[in-house]
Amino acid sequence: MKRKPLPLERFAAKLLFQFRVVTNGSTGKRRTCEERIVVIKATHAEAALAKARKYGKAERHVYKNNLGGTVHFEFVGVLDLLHLGGECDDDEVWYDITEMVRPMERRRRIVPPEHKLNAIAWLRRATQQRAPAGRASRRSARR
Repeated sequence: MKRKPLPLERFAAKLLFQFRVVTNGSTGKRRTCEERIVVIKATHAEAALAKARKYGKAERHVYKNNLGGTVHFEFVGVLDLLHLGGECDDDEVWYDITEMVRPMERRRRIVPPEHKLNAIAWLRRATQQRAPAGRASRRSARR
């Protein structure tokens, strides 16, 4: 009798990477880091963790920067692994439950302004770079 395969569950893994730059044979102590969240389908948490580690290791690479230094993009480890169960909709990939002091009253200090959100900032930079020389958009002229 054939066994039915276990259903695949969704997990979100928060991975940590570092950019280790070698300049004149030395690496600094402070490193630029990337925290990346990836969705993983696996039958159970241990399998998801193994897939997350495999993914992270596969992302490692080395390149030369503009100044001729060697940049090592390295996988540091898995910061967290979250099971995306029934409480998580199909379009959600991450959540975190924390305690905060009066978040609604402090929202202007806690929630960054729209222009500081990563995707919005990148879009605006790209749009400004495409603007013809000498002509700034109305929005950027007001800043």
